[in-house]
Amino acid sequence: MSTASTRPPEGRYGRSSDERADRTLKLVGAALGAALLALVGYFAYHYVGQNKISGEVISFEITDNAVQVHLEVRKDAGASGYCTVRSQAENGAEVGRADFRFSGSDTRIDKVVTLRTTTKGTSAELLGCHPD
Repeated sequence: MSTASTRPPEGRYGRSSDERADRTLKLVGAALGAALLALVGYFAYHYVGQNKISGEVISFEITDNAVQVHLEVRKDAGASGYCTVRSQAENGAEVGRADFRFSGSDTRIDKVVTLRTTTKGTSAELLGCHPD
């Protein structure tokens, strides 16, 4: 004697509802992953590709009411912009902040700028450079 199967024949009635739900979740996950990747790529391009001016503090010298800051600025040939520098006191309070403008056709600028402070500063920090 043979036993009869209680399962319907394979492939006769289409997919089960669980298989359809799994496929839908995979498609939604792939679409969301692609959108996230595109968003990260857009922000990376905007930050790296569109930043036309950058700089760094090479050295600084402190006096009683000012800080001499040696800045190195790299920029595109036709770009102009400014770099913001600040100085802090020993207790962490900000004692000076100024924007220094850079323009011209040079792509690399080495310049010593003077940041006036309200009291004696202990540091010079480049907060950022921004194109006009």
